[in-house]
Amino acid sequence: MSLVENIAEDRAAARFDVAIESALAEGRIVGGVVLVAQDGEIVYRRAAGLADREAGRPMREDAIFRYASLTKPIVSAAALALVEAGRLDLAAPVTRWLPDFRPALADGSRPPITLHQLLTHTSGLGYRFSEPQGSTFHALDISDGLDQPGLSLAENLRRLVAAPLSFAPGTAWRYSLGLDVLGAVIERAADRPLADVVRQHVTRPLGLTDTGFAVTDMSRLVTPYAEGRPQPLLMSDGMAVPLWDGAVRFAPSRILDPASYASGGAGMAGTAGDMLHFLEAVRLGGAPILTARSVEAMTTPQAGHPAQGPGWEFGYGWSVLVDPILAETPQSKGTIRWGGVYGHSWFVDPTQKLSVVILTNTAYEGMIGQITLDVRDAVYGVPATA
Repeated sequence: MSLVENIAEDRAAARFDVAIESALAEGRIVGGVVLVAQDGEIVYRRAAGLADREAGRPMREDAIFRYASLTKPIVSAAALALVEAGRLDLAAPVTRWLPDFRPALADGSRPPITLHQLLTHTSGLGYRFSEPQGSTFHALDISDGLDQPGLSLAENLRRLVAAPLSFAPGTAWRYSLGLDVLGAVIERAADRPLADVVRQHVTRPLGLTDTGFAVTDMSRLVTPYAEGRPQPLLMSDGMAVPLWDGAVRFAPSRILDPASYASGGAGMAGTAGDMLHFLEAVRLGGAPILTARSVEAMTTPQAGHPAQGPGWEFGYGWSVLVDPILAETPQSKGTIRWGGVYGHSWFVDPTQKLSVVILTNTAYEGMIGQITLDVRDAVYGVPATA
């Protein structure tokens, strides 16, 4: 029996239902939307739980979520579209467009950073949430693109350039604000706001009417929550939610403030359906937004360093599975995936012609929690473990 037939069967739907309902019953999520597409056909769709617990508003399939790092693949695609148009050169230094962006190493030297290094998180830049308390990132009040409503991009880059690089560009991998810097480069190269460039090259050609750097319909915007016991906590501006060895600072009102800069790494909002449509365009070769050559570059390991765990390396916009055995996953080699700290994850398995989107309103369960493993295993028919 093929994977397509397996997912289409009723027992596959039951496995997805169990994954979602257990996350709701155990208080790991407040609500979410899960979409599974096989060979271009949606074979499972479910909106479950609540979009707003306090108001009793049920989740709906066209709910709008703060995308967080689901923004990165979309902005990466826009950048590749500008490369195709001859407006950007990935081998060129950032200073061609941003002459003052010359962060230094600890020894005071200021090595060049290329656009390729921004895209692949090999620039030596970092994120505040992964820095220890008392670090320069905290002292400079650098935003990760998720907090500080009304902050301008120019001001955040001024703060970022004053922080020391973690390593010489190109010598290691570290998740970073590189896509925010790239957003500034895109604006300078195109002589237009990043939102306009993304609209022209990605969202409009694909018909993604609800995806952008502003919310199109406030009545469909979900309320965000953070993991808590006995139930998730209502998220508020300034809330710091622990993640690994640090904490992410959130400001849910950020996207509602038109003065907030368009964060190329975390600033967009949209629906699960829009994200699935974008991923399917990538899976099918990129049309009408990119050439197959650009998609091949995006889905090929580019960083030369592990990313997001053993067996994964980074392409352009997401991680690429290079060793399923090392990664301990049933997904096929060449699978791409990424997520977002508001509680989202997705993956595309080109070998199985499969795209899966999980958007929740609960950080961080929908990004790295049990539901991500349960949905993945439901797709591949992996027996549940006790």
